[in-house]
Amino acid sequence: MIHCGKKNICAVVACILIFASILICSWKDPQLQNNITRKIFSQASTSSPAGQLCRGKPAQNVITPLKDNRTFIISPYFDDRESKVTRVIGIVHHEDVKQLYCWFCCQPDGKIYVSKAKIDVHSDRFGFPYGAADIVCLEPENCDPTHVSIHQSPRGNIDQLPKFEIKNRKAEAFSVDFTVCISAMFGNYNNVLQFIQSMEMYKILGVQKVVIYKNNCSHLMEKVLKFYMEEGTVEVIPWPINSHLKVSSKWHFSMDAKDIGYYGQITALNDCVYRNMQRSKFVVLNDADEIILPLKHPDWKTMMSSLQEQNPGTGIFLFENHIFPETVSTHVFNISSWNTVPGVNILQHVHREPDRKEVFNPRKMIIDPRKVIQTSVHSVLRAYGNSVNVPMDVALIYHCRVPLQGNLPRESLIRDTTLWRYNLSLIMNVNKVLYQTVL
Repeated sequence: MIHCGKKNICAVVACILIFASILICSWKDPQLQNNITRKIFSQASTSSPAGQLCRGKPAQNVITPLKDNRTFIISPYFDDRESKVTRVIGIVHHEDVKQLYCWFCCQPDGKIYVSKAKIDVHSDRFGFPYGAADIVCLEPENCDPTHVSIHQSPRGNIDQLPKFEIKNRKAEAFSVDFTVCISAMFGNYNNVLQFIQSMEMYKILGVQKVVIYKNNCSHLMEKVLKFYMEEGTVEVIPWPINSHLKVSSKWHFSMDAKDIGYYGQITALNDCVYRNMQRSKFVVLNDADEIILPLKHPDWKTMMSSLQEQNPGTGIFLFENHIFPETVSTHVFNISSWNTVPGVNILQHVHREPDRKEVFNPRKMIIDPRKVIQTSVHSVLRAYGNSVNVPMDVALIYHCRVPLQGNLPRESLIRDTTLWRYNLSLIMNVNKVLYQTVL
């Protein structure tokens, strides 16, 4: 028989209270969290659809500045390739932004959890103070968040924070084989004829979707974009980055000391990769004046099938850029009705500059987006798959622009009429677009 007196009971109660206090303190201590999520508060559960339970101000624009004006959020994406994280594509000042937190809204009850973010500024910043960044947060267990807010502190008023929907939450079947990402359209862009020719060449080669990050363009170009949007080929992402930062049209800080290079091109490309990760089998990263021309295959689908068969496990295919100077032309395909349209007629430019031994030819890419973590303009920075340089006898990039070797005489250029293989379809398709938009 065991006898318990009053003193024993008090001692037991005191021990329980001390133990509970220790647990509460350790839960509140951020040093003990080590980036593990922490429940802040729950919201009243109702029968509202997912997302409506989540408090915060819905983000209205593609680029959303935080209150520090050193962090700019583009979009969050669910990424479970290694662990369940939300990867937020953004722009940050590489020195001033020290810590950020993800405020997750969990389903089905709208509970809020806060997780400290890892801020990964991309290495290809080219000297500019601002650069593309991945703001990565581990998602809480049993949460399945639909929305997230980003804040400089683990404490604050959720109602005052911008709220972003987390994309790529649900796996989808590929809706297209090829998506071209073009960033960024700026400088009152008005190269209308070449743009239409590029678009029609992309379609001939097998592209179903073109995503354009548009800063600005001419009124006539707006008309052409509207046509392609209504057709379902083009998706325009507004890109008013110069409303937030001093932008440069140069690629390196030493050439133009502004906040960020080339209108935030690298950030836009990374957003485009994640935006199309679940809906496109391949993503093509090039400019509107560049076309990857296959030399051994009729289109990209057969070319990529062959390249994948030859290079198992490869997710990044790099194609060599070759300049076809717009200053050197031929009288063939001088189509009179096109002469009133602003821009370059690529069919008249079939002479390419020769390689220079001391100069590296940059490359552009066709990628499997699910194998890419971070990309730059001419190569990927982090990926799961291998990269391969595609030989020039398989394909090259036709890049019609101002010359890089402008002092070369015409006879030193290499005549390359690969583009003409597509002339019948290209001329017919371009005429159809012109007569519905410009002519």
